[in-house]
Amino acid sequence: MIEIIDQRNICLTQNVYLKPDYLNHPLISGNKFRKLKYSLLNARELNKNLLLTFGGAFSNHIAAVAAAGNEFGFNTIGVIRGEELIDKINDNPTLNFAQKQGMKLHFVSRDAYKQKTTELFIDKLRSKFGDFYLIPEGGTNNFAIKGCEEILTEVDESFDFICCPVGTGGTISGLINASFPNQKILGFPAIKGDFLREEISNFATKSNWELIQKYHFGGYAKINTELISFINEFKNSYNIPLDPVYTGKMMFGIFELVKQNYFPEGSKILAIHTGGLQGIQGMNTLLKSKHLPIIN
Repeated sequence: MIEIIDQRNICLTQNVYLKPDYLNHPLISGNKFRKLKYSLLNARELNKNLLLTFGGAFSNHIAAVAAAGNEFGFNTIGVIRGEELIDKINDNPTLNFAQKQGMKLHFVSRDAYKQKTTELFIDKLRSKFGDFYLIPEGGTNNFAIKGCEEILTEVDESFDFICCPVGTGGTISGLINASFPNQKILGFPAIKGDFLREEISNFATKSNWELIQKYHFGGYAKINTELISFINEFKNSYNIPLDPVYTGKMMFGIFELVKQNYFPEGSKILAIHTGGLQGIQGMNTLLKSKHLPIIN
């Protein structure tokens, strides 16, 4: 049975609360479990026992699909961006974890990876691996939106603003669709670029949302000492870990907006902690190589 454990919201300040959705599963945590839930159920209904998906060197999605396959009885294949990684699996905590969960890793060049959504590329993969159930990079599809719509419950109706990190747009789309009439959804993109608006518009059924695009810290997986300090201070203050790619940037942004009086007086704000904590180890390896402070 694919069951998600819900957690109570945590009060951080008088007006800011956090939904610890990262505690919904020990390995397939946060929005990754939400996004995979109905795809896994669909694969089972279709009698598919092989899942294939895509991701980079430190992909939360790759780790989650590998763990889900191991737990729910699917074979898994991860198509990984970057042929240079083939000899570095043991040095990469994400890829090492995925392989130990039983995932077969298939490395392709960065140029080839750009073709991952084309029919020709998918046909070549089917010729190589056989009949598989395809899950897109990041997991975002109609099933993912349905799963993410379940993040909000009646308990959350009292909040005026719902905040979440944004990667591929699936999680925020689900939140938008499930939001209550009084709510506005704020997305904090982890990457630069305005293309996410179109992606979200493809799935979202309401217009009560906005992207706050000034807290990406330079782009995907980009980080500096200011963000590291914030993440470490946040954990010391609230005993809640944040990842540096998604939730750390979102919480930094929320606290900055509070300081700037962005939110009307008396507003109640709910931040969705979407997980991604498995990526901390890999980021710390990179930070150490650059002689920078690490994430506690």
